Amino acid sequence: MNQTLPTDRIDTAYAAARERYAALGIDAEAALRRALSLPISINCWQADDVGGLEKEGESMAGAGILATGSYPGKPRTGNELRADLAEAVRLIPGTLRLNLHALYREQSAAKTDRDAITLGQFSEWLAWAKSRNLKLDFNPTFFSHPQAATGLTLSHPDRAVREFWIAHGIASRRVAEGIARVQGAPVVNNLWIPDGAKDSPVDRWAPRQRLLEALDAIYAEKHGISGELCVDAVEGKLFGIGAEDFTVGSNEFYAGYALTRKKLLCLDMGHFHPTETIDDKISALLAFHPKLLLHVSRPVRWDSDHVVLFNDDLRRVFSEIARGDAWSRVFIALDFFDASINRTAAHIIGTRATRLAILNALLEPHAELKALELAGKGAQKLALLEYTKLLPFAAVWDKLCLEAGVPAGNDWVPELEAYEARALAERR
Repeated sequence: MNQTLPTDRIDTAYAAARERYAALGIDAEAALRRALSLPISINCWQADDVGGLEKEGESMAGAGILATGSYPGKPRTGNELRADLAEAVRLIPGTLRLNLHALYREQSAAKTDRDAITLGQFSEWLAWAKSRNLKLDFNPTFFSHPQAATGLTLSHPDRAVREFWIAHGIASRRVAEGIARVQGAPVVNNLWIPDGAKDSPVDRWAPRQRLLEALDAIYAEKHGISGELCVDAVEGKLFGIGAEDFTVGSNEFYAGYALTRKKLLCLDMGHFHPTETIDDKISALLAFHPKLLLHVSRPVRWDSDHVVLFNDDLRRVFSEIARGDAWSRVFIALDFFDASINRTAAHIIGTRATRLAILNALLEPHAELKALELAGKGAQKLALLEYTKLLPFAAVWDKLCLEAGVPAGNDWVPELEAYEARALAERR
């Protein structure tokens, strides 16, 4: 049962919490403000099972992309998709961005294939984002297309197929740059391809050489695309559906490529071995890379992209960023897709969990913990870490929601249920 939290009770609990944190040298108010200000780029593809708007009513899943479940009320048009996103944004606290994939272009004005996408095909997204003071990010789409039917794109042995996808990569960069000019802020343009093999390829060298050359063609300076407006990122992966044995664009490949070509390296929390987490990688990579892109996701078994929860893995990632005060060196984006539950609720749960983890990290007494560690007081450090788990974190979170003008606690659930009854029921 949901219970509305009275404002006076939130304020009283927050005042007491501030005193508890202040005793440890932590300014809870400053942590709250900073947690609200850090942008999270929410992924549009959670809203419709990575369906896209290229072919109305036709599923575009494939090439390693699969959203499982059939919860009723899936949006069928761009307007319905934006309505669901607007409802999610309304119930999520803090600064947000929206991450678009190329397959979400609307072709009413000019119908083109992906190798010739244009800025005008995203005009409705730009207008919608501007009306809500949201900035956009972008992704080329190298899956769910006849030219990706074999599971190979930029590493394909057929030059004509590679040239098609190279053209798409260049066109996507131009769109990203155009969006940046319109919105007056840079766009992170993240590239991921599904290329790989299901079982033991003999030649792993040639596909990676072809990928290297294709990427260099996409990012060639001759295209005249501003690196300050279009911030290019590359995303690796350990394995995926149909690429269980070999992934051409592995994490190691892209770590080297990003470092030598001065691109952002994207770390997706779900693109590693199920027992492998990314928190330790952050400080190691930031010793060499100027910045990183994080795709926040939740693997359960392998490459499952479950809805993000406020779990230990998520907390460790953001604690690591806070302990190195690396907030200005990471871009935070979401990447999950679950069709088994209300899709808008999934957006809200995952994004609020990410904001929770950011706030939790900012409320940790890093300076004192580091001092204890440096002094060799390991027991004292562990004792303090354990004590911080008991601090009144929820009171600060409720106050953060109140300051952001969104429901605190679980009070957003009845509002979403009302939206579902009003808007989603007619789609069934």
